[in-house]
Amino acid sequence: MGKSIRKIVNWKQYNQALVNRGSLTFWVDEAAVKAWYCNEHHGGCGRGFSYSDVAIETALMIKGIFNLSLRALEGFLNSLFTLMSVPLKSPDYTSISKRAKTVNIKYRNPSRGPIAHVAVDATGLKVFGEGEWKTRKHGSEKRRTWRKLHLAIDASTHEVVAAEVSVVSVGDNEVLPTLLNPLRRKITQVSADGAYDTKGCYQLLRRKGCKATIPPRSNAGLWEKGHPRNEAVEALKAGQLKQWKIDNGYHQRSLAETAMGRYKQLNSPMLSLRDYNGQVAEALAGVKAMNKVIRLGMAVRQQVAYSGRSLGTITFYEMI
Repeated sequence: MGKSIRKIVNWKQYNQALVNRGSLTFWVDEAAVKAWYCNEHHGGCGRGFSYSDVAIETALMIKGIFNLSLRALEGFLNSLFTLMSVPLKSPDYTSISKRAKTVNIKYRNPSRGPIAHVAVDATGLKVFGEGEWKTRKHGSEKRRTWRKLHLAIDASTHEVVAAEVSVVSVGDNEVLPTLLNPLRRKITQVSADGAYDTKGCYQLLRRKGCKATIPPRSNAGLWEKGHPRNEAVEALKAGQLKQWKIDNGYHQRSLAETAMGRYKQLNSPMLSLRDYNGQVAEALAGVKAMNKVIRLGMAVRQQVAYSGRSLGTITFYEMI
């Protein structure tokens, strides 16, 4: 029997990228330092802002990465600037809290052209409430509140190309137009789970020229004749849904779940700001941090397949 071995072939570069994730100068880079203070008026009533959007989003990223409260964040940044001998000052904690409600978080990396495959999924972020252990052990006594983070992942680069935050009562399929409509890049295929198996989602993807890879629900019926979903429904009824997923590359959707795990490993899984708009900024700052980390470096794995005396190699990319 043959066997396969997967090894990282760029370990030195990837190892250094993992080390650099903890570098404070990476999170507060030269671009952030140069754009720290605001030089233009916001155009509304009242005096202008002292600090730019770059300063606020950088502060929110560091808050999530190092799991700091707003007051501790102010002290952390001021001490960091002192150690770096940079003539900057942190926004005070009240300023960060207020500006988070209106700041525009630019989390998207520069466009790389068309996207071959996008994976879509959603996860919950806790806002406040009792801990998981206490709830399992003694039951829930207080109200627990969540927000939902919806992500669209480029399967080839693992980058987040679109992100939205909603209240927990909003269905995943309702957010799909908000995720994909702003994108001006050509998308060939979109994979999502059964929560997106609605006519509205299919119509949206058809308008954008995307192939929809969405498994039907267990009790799904056929739609109008010739509809692309019918192929999946027929595979379901014939007990061939697993093969349909393989043939259509549906398992790329697992990259969205990997991204959710990466987000919660890199950032605090709990949002601490009380205002909803502030929570949106807090979550999107975490998305920006995740995209920033991905640009540091990615593991290149080479699968070496052995079968008798024959040797074949396949190279692919994976982000850990």
